[in-house]
Amino acid sequence: MLEAIRRVNQTTRVQYALMLIFGTLCIAVALSPLEDPIRLTAVGTLFGFTAGIWVSHLVQVLSRAAAAGNADFRAAD
Repeated sequence: MLEAIRRVNQTTRVQYALMLIFGTLCIAVALSPLEDPIRLTAVGTLFGFTAGIWVSHLVQVLSRAAAAGNADFRAAD
């Protein structure tokens, strides 16, 4: 499994690390004894960061796949 992680490009590793960090912080704040408005705001913000990074990663992966598909299509001509 470590070898598979090492093969992934650096941008993807950074995105996964940020998703893990913000997701963990989101859970930690959700379970913290803060007042409700503060806790809800913090959890919403951290979840928004996590979801934004995930969507960015998804778009990046789909863009790379489309570019590779176009390259394969042009090579077949």
